[in-house]
Amino acid sequence: MTSDPETPEEDRALAAEYALRLLSKDEEAAFEARMLDDRHLEELVAETVNQFAPLADEIAEETPSRAVKAALLADLFGEAPAATSLWERVGLWRAASFAATAAAAVMAVMLITQSAPGPAPQLPAAERGALFVSEIAAGDDSLRVLAVYDADTGSVQVNRTAGSAAPDRALELWAIAGDNPPVSLGVLPVGQKGQLVLPENLRGDVSSLVLAISDEPLGGSPTGAPTGAVLAVGQVTDI
Repeated sequence: MTSDPETPEEDRALAAEYALRLLSKDEEAAFEARMLDDRHLEELVAETVNQFAPLADEIAEETPSRAVKAALLADLFGEAPAATSLWERVGLWRAASFAATAAAAVMAVMLITQSAPGPAPQLPAAERGALFVSEIAAGDDSLRVLAVYDADTGSVQVNRTAGSAAPDRALELWAIAGDNPPVSLGVLPVGQKGQLVLPENLRGDVSSLVLAISDEPLGGSPTGAPTGAVLAVGQVTDI
């Protein structure tokens, strides 16, 4: 962090990114250190939370039984869950969370507006393609990836905000539709951001998809199915 004071606009942007969990761990720590001496930053964070909190008001939680969770995990990945499974810790079975929806919605706007120079054309709502988002997270937040699917292009833009692949390993993104086997969307880029493509046969009911990230050899799974540990999962929701 530099010694120069941030401008009000930069402070507001940082507060929003902090509240929506878009900062890296180092950036979070630096921002929290500033908040200790600057009450105004706390107020900006509170404003962001209050602004996006209504997004969660219409989202109902549904918690299936442990047996259902265990059976689905075994069917999808061929492994038995631990006493407290990753799927349960992450809260996959909520329709969506405030953090996932709000943070990914903000990222969607950022990614789309940065994808082309100049002002974006304003299309009528009926002509705009749907956007779908997911926060793919480990239970302890050691790995966190925000994904935005654009129905117009079929692209999945990813932004890794926490964690990375182990040495000489790769992170592979999978999409799961119902009881079907996981389908690879490709290996996540080494850099923070990148773009993958959702296969056409999965585009019919995107909001029902589950996204998962597994630990794989360099270049991705050699079998077409997850071979390593499932590190993070996230439900897709529309915005």
